Amino acid sequence: MIDQSFIEVYDKFKLHFYRRVFDLVRERDGSLSAMEAFSLGVIDMLDKPTVGQFATFLSISQSNATYKVNSLIKKGYLERQNSTTDRREYHLVLTEKFYTYMGLLSSYEHTVMERIRERFPEQDVQKFDEMLTVISKELMPECSI
Repeated sequence: MIDQSFIEVYDKFKLHFYRRVFDLVRERDGSLSAMEAFSLGVIDMLDKPTVGQFATFLSISQSNATYKVNSLIKKGYLERQNSTTDRREYHLVLTEKFYTYMGLLSSYEHTVMERIRERFPEQDVQKFDEMLTVISKELMPECSI
Protein backbone atom coordinates (compact mmCIF):
# COMPACT_ATOMS: atom_id res chain seq x y z
CA MET A 1 0.00 0.00 0.00
CA ILE A 2 2.68 2.53 0.93
CA ASP A 3 4.63 1.55 -2.21
CA GLN A 4 1.73 2.40 -4.47
CA SER A 5 0.87 5.57 -2.55
CA PHE A 6 4.43 6.84 -2.75
CA ILE A 7 4.70 6.07 -6.47
CA GLU A 8 1.39 7.84 -7.10
CA VAL A 9 2.52 11.01 -5.30
CA TYR A 10 5.96 10.93 -6.92
CA ASP A 11 4.44 10.43 -10.37
CA LYS A 12 2.07 13.37 -9.86
CA PHE A 13 5.00 15.64 -8.97
CA LYS A 14 6.87 14.43 -12.07
CA LEU A 15 3.85 14.90 -14.32
CA HIS A 16 3.29 18.42 -13.06
CA PHE A 17 6.98 19.22 -13.50
CA TYR A 18 7.11 17.80 -17.04
CA ARG A 19 3.98 19.71 -18.01
CA ARG A 20 5.50 22.96 -16.75
CA VAL A 21 8.85 22.29 -18.46
CA PHE A 22 7.17 21.66 -21.80
CA ASP A 23 4.90 24.64 -21.28
CA LEU A 24 7.94 26.87 -20.71
CA VAL A 25 10.08 25.30 -23.44
CA ARG A 26 9.44 27.06 -26.73
CA GLU A 27 10.93 26.73 -30.18
CA ARG A 28 12.44 30.21 -30.46
CA ASP A 29 15.90 31.72 -30.24
CA GLY A 30 17.30 31.53 -26.73
CA SER A 31 14.67 29.15 -25.37
CA LEU A 32 15.58 26.06 -23.37
CA SER A 33 15.24 22.50 -24.56
CA ALA A 34 13.87 19.98 -22.08
CA MET A 35 17.38 18.50 -21.72
CA GLU A 36 18.79 21.95 -20.95
CA ALA A 37 16.09 22.53 -18.34
CA PHE A 38 16.99 19.22 -16.70
CA SER A 39 20.71 20.09 -16.87
CA LEU A 40 20.06 23.37 -15.09
CA GLY A 41 18.15 21.50 -12.39
CA VAL A 42 21.13 19.22 -11.85
CA ILE A 43 23.54 22.16 -11.71
CA ASP A 44 21.27 23.84 -9.17
CA MET A 45 21.18 20.76 -6.94
CA LEU A 46 24.95 20.25 -7.20
CA ASP A 47 25.41 23.84 -5.89
CA LYS A 48 28.02 25.55 -8.07
CA PRO A 49 29.79 22.49 -9.48
CA THR A 50 32.73 22.54 -11.82
CA VAL A 51 32.11 21.28 -15.36
CA GLY A 52 33.97 18.11 -14.35
CA GLN A 53 31.70 17.52 -11.35
CA PHE A 54 28.65 18.10 -13.54
CA ALA A 55 29.96 15.64 -16.14
CA THR A 56 30.87 13.03 -13.52
CA PHE A 57 27.48 13.23 -11.82
CA LEU A 58 25.63 12.68 -15.11
CA SER A 59 28.18 10.12 -16.37
CA ILE A 60 28.76 12.12 -19.56
CA SER A 61 32.00 13.15 -21.22
CA GLN A 62 33.72 16.39 -20.28
CA SER A 63 33.30 17.63 -23.86
CA ASN A 64 29.55 16.89 -23.82
CA ALA A 65 29.20 18.70 -20.49
CA THR A 66 31.20 21.67 -21.81
CA TYR A 67 28.95 21.86 -24.87
CA LYS A 68 25.82 21.92 -22.66
CA VAL A 69 27.34 24.50 -20.33
CA ASN A 70 28.40 26.79 -23.18
CA SER A 71 24.88 26.68 -24.63
CA LEU A 72 23.36 27.58 -21.25
CA ILE A 73 25.84 30.43 -20.80
CA LYS A 74 25.01 31.75 -24.27
CA LYS A 75 21.30 31.70 -23.39
CA GLY A 76 21.94 33.61 -20.16
CA TYR A 77 20.99 30.95 -17.60
CA LEU A 78 24.49 30.20 -16.38
CA GLU A 79 27.79 31.97 -15.71
CA ARG A 80 31.34 30.83 -14.99
CA GLN A 81 32.87 32.00 -11.73
CA ASN A 82 36.58 31.56 -10.97
CA SER A 83 37.35 29.40 -7.95
CA THR A 84 38.67 31.27 -4.94
CA THR A 85 41.14 28.45 -4.22
CA ASP A 86 42.36 27.61 -7.73
CA ARG A 87 42.17 30.35 -10.38
CA ARG A 88 42.49 27.75 -13.17
CA GLU A 89 39.18 26.21 -12.10
CA TYR A 90 35.76 27.76 -12.39
CA HIS A 91 32.35 26.95 -10.99
CA LEU A 92 28.96 27.04 -12.68
CA VAL A 93 26.75 29.73 -11.19
CA LEU A 94 23.10 30.14 -12.03
CA THR A 95 21.81 33.56 -13.09
CA GLU A 96 18.70 35.50 -12.11
CA LYS A 97 17.15 34.40 -15.39
CA PHE A 98 17.40 30.81 -14.14
CA TYR A 99 15.81 31.61 -10.78
CA THR A 100 12.91 33.36 -12.49
CA TYR A 101 12.44 30.32 -14.72
CA MET A 102 12.70 27.79 -11.88
CA GLY A 103 10.33 29.79 -9.71
CA LEU A 104 7.66 28.99 -12.25
CA LEU A 105 8.50 25.30 -11.99
CA SER A 106 8.72 24.99 -8.21
CA SER A 107 5.55 26.82 -7.25
CA TYR A 108 3.57 23.56 -7.27
CA GLU A 109 5.73 22.05 -4.52
CA HIS A 110 5.04 25.09 -2.36
CA THR A 111 1.32 24.78 -3.08
CA VAL A 112 1.29 21.12 -2.03
CA MET A 113 3.30 21.86 1.13
CA GLU A 114 0.85 24.59 2.10
CA ARG A 115 -2.04 22.19 1.53
CA ILE A 116 -0.32 19.63 3.77
CA ARG A 117 0.05 22.24 6.55
CA GLU A 118 -3.63 23.17 6.22
CA ARG A 119 -4.92 19.59 6.04
CA PHE A 120 -2.91 17.84 8.78
CA PRO A 121 -2.21 18.61 12.45
CA GLU A 122 1.15 20.26 13.18
CA GLN A 123 2.34 17.10 14.95
CA ASP A 124 1.75 15.04 11.78
CA VAL A 125 3.47 17.65 9.62
CA GLN A 126 6.52 17.59 11.92
CA LYS A 127 6.64 13.78 11.81
CA PHE A 128 6.34 13.85 8.02
CA ASP A 129 9.21 16.36 7.90
CA GLU A 130 11.33 14.08 10.10
CA MET A 131 10.56 11.11 7.86
CA LEU A 132 11.44 13.03 4.69
CA THR A 133 14.73 14.13 6.27
CA VAL A 134 15.66 10.54 7.11
CA ILE A 135 14.66 9.39 3.63
CA SER A 136 16.79 12.10 2.01
CA LYS A 137 19.86 11.84 4.24
CA GLU A 138 19.98 8.13 5.02
CA LEU A 139 17.90 6.09 2.61
CA MET A 140 18.94 7.69 -0.68
CA PRO A 141 22.78 7.61 -0.58
CA GLU A 142 22.99 7.24 -4.38
CA CYS A 143 21.63 10.75 -4.78
CA SER A 144 23.75 12.49 -2.14
CA ILE A 145 25.08 15.78 -3.36
